[in-house]
Formats: sequence, structure tokens, C-alpha cells
Amino acid sequence: MSSEDPREIRSDSPFRHRAESRDAAPQFVLPLVVRIEKSGPPSRTDALETAARAVLEILADERSTGEGEWAQAVRDWQDARIRKVVRRARGAEWRKAGTLPGITVTGAGGPAAESGGATATDAATGTSPAAGAYAGDPGDAATGSASDPAPAPAPAPAPAPAPAPAEVRVFPPVPLDGWPKELAKLQVSGTELDDPRPPAAPDRTRPVLWLSPELEMSAGKAMAQAGHGAQLAWWELSDADREAWRESGFALSVRTADPADWPALTQSGLPVVRDAGFTEIAPGSCTVVADHPSLRGGYGARPDRSRAVGSH
Repeated sequence: MSSEDPREIRSDSPFRHRAESRDAAPQFVLPLVVRIEKSGPPSRTDALETAARAVLEILADERSTGEGEWAQAVRDWQDARIRKVVRRARGAEWRKAGTLPGITVTGAGGPAAESGGATATDAATGTSPAAGAYAGDPGDAATGSASDPAPAPAPAPAPAPAPAPAEVRVFPPVPLDGWPKELAKLQVSGTELDDPRPPAAPDRTRPVLWLSPELEMSAGKAMAQAGHGAQLAWWELSDADREAWRESGFALSVRTADPADWPALTQSGLPVVRDAGFTEIAPGSCTVVADHPSLRGGYGARPDRSRAVGSH
């Protein structure tokens, strides 16, 4: 740690460990399950933000600290690669997952982004009715004579259904090869989600998890990366800042950074997630910058706050 750094590294910070010691430790994984029903999947941004909040919820839960029932598992996990794996479930699978100890976090619904979130009645999710009515053409024999009544107007297209609020359940860490059977059989790959329209600009008075504009990631992979970013920010905060964030309901935004801003963000001294490269992207890729207001500024003299982490 640099002698120029005015803050001590917290005892639960990931930056107190060398990468070699983390790799030598027994490996644990934090399971997350996202609910994706065929009839109403969530929007991508809402799912990413909800996954990040789920990670924060379990870190802040009293069962994860001190002598809590999850505390030892959480400590063992934090001493290793803080791996996260996102699986998907629907119907009976989701209900079975809900019987296991864990925390379910529900998102805003809609194309998460607008102030206060979108609603199911957002008119912007539909298409405008056609203007006017279709009338017979007097010169077209197929429509009869000009005196024939005009056909009834074609019905307007039905509005696209608003995305369902994201639901993510997070479970206490488990050994890498020790998944509960209810979760082990759930699918990892193929978790693809879309936003019905581009999300609005984030509220910069709140934390923003900036995704790399240079990488293509599945929704499941991006959810895990957002969780990593939230966790690295949490580790860097003071107790007072943690409590304030918790009282806000862990308000945050997840957005893709502007390509022009990305180099400066990765060099800003803010926490940076570097993926271990187990799936989808190359090892060492910068995936997320955790931009919490309390961590901005005064970072010029700080040591590297990046961490290699694993996710699927």
C-alpha cells in the first residue's frame, strides 16, 4: 500500500490479499438465480441493476457478518476469487430455488432507467395507432363502386408488453463443486435479455457501475460483472457510507460507458473489475468501473484498486 494513501485498507477489503494467496485458498462461488419467464422476461438493465443490489444485500445482511449463520461461508468466499455464477429459472424451478436460504431482490420493472423506473402503462413501449382509415379506391374494381361503404379500419397493433420487474435471488456462497441440487441443474448459458429502449442517463449523485463499451457479454455474464463492481465499491466505503447506501435501498445504475470516457475511467483510481477469463472474455479484461460518489476525487496517489475476479 502506498504511503501516500491516507486511508487504511479495511480488514474485509479484497486488496489486502495477493492474487497468489487468493488462488491457493479453497474456491467458493456466490450463486445468483434470475427469474426469466417465457411470457415476461425482465429488461436487461433492470436485471443487471437488480443483480448488483442482490450482491450488496447479502454482503450487508447480519447473517453474513460476525457470528451470523452465513458469515464463515462469506469469509471463505471473500478470501478467494469472489466468483459469481448467474443461472436462470422459471416456473417450478424458480419456486424450488425460493425454498433455499437466500435473499430475493426485485427490480424496478420496465426499461430500468427513468427516474423512479418505468411502469407497465408506459405508452412508449407500444406503437402509435395508424392515422386515418382505409377507404375504398373508386378507381379500383376490387373495391366496388365509389358508393360502396369503406371497409372498417384495421385494428391498431397491440402495444408491446412492458418487461416484468427483474427478480434475482442470491444465496450464501457454496464450494465450487458443492452446489445444492436445486441450483446445480439450472442453466447458465443462454441468458439473453434486451432493453425495449435505451436507458436514460444515470443519476450521477448515485453510484454508477460503468460497463466496458469494448466487450460483448451475455446478460448473465454482465450481471455477474455488475455484482463484482458493486462488491468492490462496498469494500472501499467507510461504515458511514455503507450505511447511507443501505438506507437508500442500494440505489445504483448500471450503464455502458461512452467509448471516449472509458480510458479515463479505468485510470481514475476507482475500483476496476478485471475478469479472470473463465468464460466469454479474455483474462485480465477490464469489465466494470465502480463509480461511487464517495470514492470520487483524490485518487491520483492511490494504489491500483483493480481485482481479478471470476464469473460465469
